[in-house]
Amino acid sequence: MSDETETEAEGQRGERIAKWLARAGVASRRDAEKLVAEGRIRLNGELVETPATFVAEGDSVSLDGKPVGAPDRTRLFRYHKPDGLVTTHKDPEGRKTVFEELPPGLPRLVSVGRLDLTSEGLLLLTNDGALSRKLELPGNAWVRRYRARVHGFVDERALASLARGITIEGVAYGPIEAGLDSRQGTNAWLTVSLKEGKNREVRRVLQHLGLTVTRLIRVAYGPFQLGTLPKGAVEEVNAKVLRDQLGLDAPPRVRRGVDLAAQAATAAPEPKPEAISRSRPA
Repeated sequence: MSDETETEAEGQRGERIAKWLARAGVASRRDAEKLVAEGRIRLNGELVETPATFVAEGDSVSLDGKPVGAPDRTRLFRYHKPDGLVTTHKDPEGRKTVFEELPPGLPRLVSVGRLDLTSEGLLLLTNDGALSRKLELPGNAWVRRYRARVHGFVDERALASLARGITIEGVAYGPIEAGLDSRQGTNAWLTVSLKEGKNREVRRVLQHLGLTVTRLIRVAYGPFQLGTLPKGAVEEVNAKVLRDQLGLDAPPRVRRGVDLAAQAATAAPEPKPEAISRSRPA
């Protein structure tokens, strides 16, 4: 069922509970349905037993006995993820998470896709789980662009062949644009662009070519750029970009993470990879 058809079907009955929870930033719609199945959601004090339940204006919803605020306007943020953080709200291994390290004063957020533990760079965050799922869909054909520092011999013809796609251990990867930017001894910087973004795709494909990725930085996700955003800082995407790129209306952005940026400026400077200094601001 398309979003338009679903909206028409809901009509005055309200909004399906999973969709409502997603817009409230609690979880994606799929994960919200799991919360319902686990008996963790109540509507007006009554246990919600099916995701087909509707929420009307004025209804109260709770998760694990704690009230869930009504969905706010949709907001989208750019975040410069440092390495060493996992992209999850809670890690069973006790590692630091992206959401634990975010600057204070932000709403509850979910990520658009993920960056693994040792990857860094641009991570989009939103308070709308439905928007997160929409932006992750391969059908958007949005290019994810990375800078990769690799160790090993770089065969430029092998990089060019990735544009035709490649299958590794039974997993088919779509066309990848990869090029050599600079080389010094056995180390090199590559720019890698892809549209699918499967789990650890860049690392696995380059490893197949005999290259070990020693640093991986995402510098763009679709029309959104990492730019000069300091590491660990967050900046809200402004209203014009939301209208132009996503068709959403929103008030002007607010800036967050200023204190973190100031702390980073006073700390020992870290050499910036060539790509970050060259990437255009959003």
